[in-house]
Amino acid sequence: MNHYTANLRDIEFCLFDLLKREDVLGKSIYSELDRDTVMGMLEEMKRLSENDLAASFVDGDRIGVDFNPATGDAKLPPSFIKSYRAYMDNEWWRIDAPAEIGGTVIPASLRWAIAEMVLGSNPSIHIYASGTSFAHVAYALGNDQQKKLAKLMVDNDWGATMMLTEPEAGSDVGAGRSKAVEQPDGTWHITGTKRFITSGDSDLNENIIHYVLARREGGGPGTKGLSLFLIPKFMFDFETGALGKRNGVYVTKVEHKMGLNVSSTCEMNLGEKEPAVGYLLGDVHEGIAQMFKVIEFARMMVGTKAIATLSAGYQQALAYAKTRVQGGDMKLMTDKASPRVTIIHHPDVRRSLMVQKSYSEGMRALVLYTASIQDSLAIARAEGKEKSVIDDLEALNDLMLPVVKGYGSEKSWTLLGTESLQTFGGSGFTQDWPLEQYVRDAKIDTLYEGTTAIQGLDFFFRKIVKDGGRAIGLLGKEIATFAQTGGVHSAEKAALLKSLGDLNAIIAVLVGYAMESQEKPEEIYKVGLNTSRCLMAVGEIITAWLLIRQADIAAEKLPNAGKDVDFYNGKIASAKFFVANMLPHISSDRAIVEATDNSIMEISESAF
Repeated sequence: MNHYTANLRDIEFCLFDLLKREDVLGKSIYSELDRDTVMGMLEEMKRLSENDLAASFVDGDRIGVDFNPATGDAKLPPSFIKSYRAYMDNEWWRIDAPAEIGGTVIPASLRWAIAEMVLGSNPSIHIYASGTSFAHVAYALGNDQQKKLAKLMVDNDWGATMMLTEPEAGSDVGAGRSKAVEQPDGTWHITGTKRFITSGDSDLNENIIHYVLARREGGGPGTKGLSLFLIPKFMFDFETGALGKRNGVYVTKVEHKMGLNVSSTCEMNLGEKEPAVGYLLGDVHEGIAQMFKVIEFARMMVGTKAIATLSAGYQQALAYAKTRVQGGDMKLMTDKASPRVTIIHHPDVRRSLMVQKSYSEGMRALVLYTASIQDSLAIARAEGKEKSVIDDLEALNDLMLPVVKGYGSEKSWTLLGTESLQTFGGSGFTQDWPLEQYVRDAKIDTLYEGTTAIQGLDFFFRKIVKDGGRAIGLLGKEIATFAQTGGVHSAEKAALLKSLGDLNAIIAVLVGYAMESQEKPEEIYKVGLNTSRCLMAVGEIITAWLLIRQADIAAEKLPNAGKDVDFYNGKIASAKFFVANMLPHISSDRAIVEATDNSIMEISESAF
């Protein structure tokens, strides 16, 4: 039996009971879909992920990437290639391709529900298969020739990478030194070194298209001087796709990592052996704006990956707790002869399991809620809705992305180690169970595509301050309106409303510090000391809101629940537990933010 069990019942509940996705199916751009079709797709992915995809999860970790430094080629385990081919040969790539070049138009909510199962079962498959989503960017932003390239990428299953990071320019992308020089034929020659490049090379695809940020000759400093170039591993014929000579982009090293070992993370050299020929995307020098189309997708993927892994960890921990016999019932602890019980009978194990359950279910809803905004945005654009409607949806989506990525990855990684693995005791530290691999694989989620600290800075300065508080205000109003509806969970809603007030106070204090920094620059440090805290608080509020909404639905359905009685009771229990145990921390966060001073910034380095 493979390691992964998909929680399709909860995915279905989120999509159709919580988020009412039937309201968008059969209409507008999703006119060819109905609930039965959607469930058929999800059930097929459940089968595929639990079997073919999950089958090489352990092999991928233990065998890893075989890199030949003499040739610069990377090879993957045969079992992993078989799993990858199962995904691609069953044509799941179509969910990311534009319809014009063979894609299938589906709602983002369905796309990310499918992705959860892929990412939970074997995340590197989804990562390597992202060539289609990269092709979508080339098709949307490219010139006529590059649209042909996008079709070749889709038709021929070419891989793709995103090349931003350099040895001296990590998160500070604008410090990149890679250089691009235009040639008489309109191509560009790019030179430089990139590092931490995911999927930099493998034997999965006959060709790889590298999306490379480089500073054009004469380009100014910072991010504004960067352009985005498409650099193939092999040159090719734009009409037929026939491969030509090797291009001058080579892997010089494959990183030895803590986890995600079958994903080739590479150092890449451009233009040292021979020219690295590239094509300026769209014939415009808008590199950062273009690359953010890829980054936004990647951040959604990272958050979904993290949350999918937490769900997998919880499923493993729950199954173990129901079968592992250890100790007697606590209420009989004075009776040394009392029967031994499974550990799910112990209070602290139950607490731990409920922490995992409430977060994994709440953050699944967080991902799919964000995707539902993307559904509405796609429909609004297709139907030519008013600009104000589109602007609001874009702002809400932008607001949610750092929450999905930053909050989702941070909470998932922490809980996998402190709760899911801990449920197994010493056995969790061994390779007999998949938890230790989950923990190692999930740590990267807090780091790549922008660390948690960077997500916090982006969230506050770009998604709140620069936005003028519009999106956070729209979301806050929706949550407040719900929290005032009373009903069966009136106590939980009152607690949510109080926490929302604490969050609004946190944001107001941080905005105040930012404004004061215009006169006293050092006041901005107080913001920087708390942006991650603010991001986490927002994530807790949204998660609590979505859990209580689920509990309301469950309470309504309970009288006629039939075989789903335990499922709905579990929904109510998750919401009550989360509100009682997690939301009170936001009041403490408010007190911390309000009392922040700059003393930590005034300590000398030698005092650390």
